[in-house]
Amino acid sequence: MERQIHKIHQNGDVGTVHIADEVIAIIAGLAATEVDGVVGMVGNLAGDLVELLGKKNLAKGINVEVMEDTVALDLAIIVAFGCSIVQVTKNVQEKVKSAVETMTGLVVSEVNIKVAGVDVEKK
Repeated sequence: MERQIHKIHQNGDVGTVHIADEVIAIIAGLAATEVDGVVGMVGNLAGDLVELLGKKNLAKGINVEVMEDTVALDLAIIVAFGCSIVQVTKNVQEKVKSAVETMTGLVVSEVNIKVAGVDVEKK
């Protein structure tokens, strides 16, 4: 897979800043997993294989599409049983949008979430 890198800032004589899609995905993944009710991220959005990802693999479960100065994100999560899916996904969208915008300076146009499962294990 070819690594996508985008220019996000050019400041005259100081230089240019480039950011990789993988970096944006990691920021989004970490933000999503900090939300109460999110058990984890899922590794394969398109396929039937559902792989719960640890912190080291968060970027693999997120699709990043950068257009000029905006970014759209698709991610899949596992929600804890008993949590409101509507509230958890809303919180994930807000947290991911805020984290990506704050850290990259890009405008997040959309955060699309697929709830890939519910964790029913008693802890």
